[in-house]
Amino acid sequence: MDPGTSSTSLVDPTGDSERNVSRICGVCGDRATGFHFNAMTCEGCKGFFRCWKMENGEWKIALGQRRGEAEVILTDEEVQRKREMILKRKEEEALRESLKPKLSEEQQKVIDILLEAHRKTYDPTYADFTKFRPPVRSHPSSRGASKSSSLLTQDLSSEDSSDLFGSEAFSTFPDSVEPPPFPSLGLPEEQDESSSMNLEFSQLSMLPHLADLVSYSIQKVIGFAKMIPGFRDLSAEDQIVLLKCSAIEVIMLRSNQSFTLEDMSWTCGSNDFKYRVSDVTQAGHSMDLLEPLVKFQVGLKKLNLHEEEHVLLMAICILSPDRPGVREPLRVEALQERLSEVLQSYIRARHPPPGSRLLYAKMIQKLADLRSLNEEHSRQYRCLSFQPEHSMQLTPLVLEVFGNEIS
Repeated sequence: MDPGTSSTSLVDPTGDSERNVSRICGVCGDRATGFHFNAMTCEGCKGFFRCWKMENGEWKIALGQRRGEAEVILTDEEVQRKREMILKRKEEEALRESLKPKLSEEQQKVIDILLEAHRKTYDPTYADFTKFRPPVRSHPSSRGASKSSSLLTQDLSSEDSSDLFGSEAFSTFPDSVEPPPFPSLGLPEEQDESSSMNLEFSQLSMLPHLADLVSYSIQKVIGFAKMIPGFRDLSAEDQIVLLKCSAIEVIMLRSNQSFTLEDMSWTCGSNDFKYRVSDVTQAGHSMDLLEPLVKFQVGLKKLNLHEEEHVLLMAICILSPDRPGVREPLRVEALQERLSEVLQSYIRARHPPPGSRLLYAKMIQKLADLRSLNEEHSRQYRCLSFQPEHSMQLTPLVLEVFGNEIS
């Protein structure tokens, strides 16, 4: 090296092998960026060093404070102050991290249970839809339902939700398929006369197919509810009341997974199972139900809920203590409040802004919307079931779950 040449670092006489050490500043203990002046230091301490230069055949530091025979830039007091500053900064970062919202182990366990329950009772591929009575969009069907019995009570007493198909009343159904969405509604590209409120009951060609799908969906809602933490601890009477009152609401919530905003239809696999509003009017429902239902589906879809939020909302919907006929509302309310706390904690901890803004309030509003849809569905079902030729197309479970509305 020529005399007078400056350098920001000295050659490491020990070679590269000793550079594989912890990258901690040897001066202050902060994160080091590399070797500077033959020492592992951070950028801050590097700035305090002065360049060496050759002067009169000797290496000297250009600037510095001499202490004995060594020249240094930082005094012991300055080094200590810097270390204290670094320690304080790390403590502040740790405090900020500890204050971030987090899910407790118990809350995460509840979410995991609900996710497993949902995945066991819902098949997003809709592979088994062909096992039900086929959709008929032009010709009426006349296939009767088998005898009715107290299926809901029998389902609740079963330990395994897979036994729900053990009843003779469902001997006409396949052994095991996954739940479809609520009559899988959708908007047609062009409204036709069959979607008007003056639809003749004789045109209900889609009723058998959609009745089977709704019946099976109820089965899977029962299976989901039985796995909600605390639900099986309620009395059998309250379990039945909660399921009868919430079944159609949960089916509507689940149907949002197959809803597509592009064409406002419920797409469940092939074109045979792509449902529009015109299809559902051929099952006896009018626009008084279908129009607000489609608006509900659009609004729910735009919330972009995580799967965890979706299953929590379904569980909260089922455990509503204000359902008519509930005998122990306080116990039900305690279960619902627990789930509500888990949902709020999840939103704070896992749902990033801006989507998380007022999300909990918007989700609760959706439950209020479902109540209105439930009332209109009950009214239209009541009108439909008064027609014997059409009530015969309904399955025993549909008649039992919705039959309390027509006594």
